[in-house]
Amino acid sequence: MSQSKQRLSSRRPTVVLTDHPWPDVGIEQAVLEAAGYELVAGPTATSTAAQVEAMIAAYDPVGIMTCWAQVSAAAIQRSTSLRIVARMGVGLDNIAVEAATARGAWVTNVPDYCIEEVSDHVLALLLNAWRGIASFDREVKAGRWNPASARLKRASERTVGIIGYGRIGSATARKLALGLRSRVLVTSPTLLASGQAGCEIASGVWACDLDEIQRAADAIVLHAPLTPATRHLLDARFLSACQRQPLIVNVSRGDLIDSAALVAALERGQVSGAALDVVEGEPSPSAALVNRLDVTVTPHIAFSSDASIAALCRSAADDVVRALRGEVPRNPCNSPSITPQ
Repeated sequence: MSQSKQRLSSRRPTVVLTDHPWPDVGIEQAVLEAAGYELVAGPTATSTAAQVEAMIAAYDPVGIMTCWAQVSAAAIQRSTSLRIVARMGVGLDNIAVEAATARGAWVTNVPDYCIEEVSDHVLALLLNAWRGIASFDREVKAGRWNPASARLKRASERTVGIIGYGRIGSATARKLALGLRSRVLVTSPTLLASGQAGCEIASGVWACDLDEIQRAADAIVLHAPLTPATRHLLDARFLSACQRQPLIVNVSRGDLIDSAALVAALERGQVSGAALDVVEGEPSPSAALVNRLDVTVTPHIAFSSDASIAALCRSAADDVVRALRGEVPRNPCNSPSITPQ
């Protein structure tokens, strides 16, 4: 049966899930079906913008749920009665928020589902680099047992700069300062606007500007959102100004870093390495970057655990139901002011 015929045969309003990088959609389906809505789930692989637009045209949903797929202005326009676009995650860079707002549709996210997972992942990436876990595992498997080659670091003597001090950034700072006893420098527009630069804002955590992080950090962790202003925040100029050959850690969005500039900085020794859960161009990032031995890469999984995915699915679906019932969602990211047509 074609998608359009399937949609026409449905007796319940439809919610489209564009993509889901987890195998089971049972939680989302149970929440929506209990409220009287039908869930149509797309693939586990990230759908293209054109595929999403085709799904919306075929099913004419009242709600869209998306993980990483692009929900374009064209997709939003193809629904005749759209009430909500729910991001199954934190960032909104894959949703045409202004187009949804103009249609009178809510845009929501789930800002607090993976705080522990992502901050834990940062510590794992840092400890892997400082203690040589993956590199020595490769050496041993290749038949080389050479402890004399170790050039490892003491965590409590490292200074870590964190760019972005929201929920996850503050959790990472706390774990580094209290758990590993590292010195932590943090910066964000909110901290700078509040005049806290130079102040100890938590035990072992100091607010500062970007210049101080470039000057003093042995590792730089990105916890910033992707916006037009932050795209390629770490470019050739930024990296060349770093004074301590820092390790670059990115668990936010790949496009925060100019990949070509990072490769050049690694070649010149301006930075000592990179640990990346997100990479510009994913899921097909630059081989010149990810194939380097001084770069560790995981495939955008920092958010993931059984507990975090369950919380994500339930929270996103709950907000869809609230919006479709005419209620204000728990995690609104816009303020639609007109009645959807």
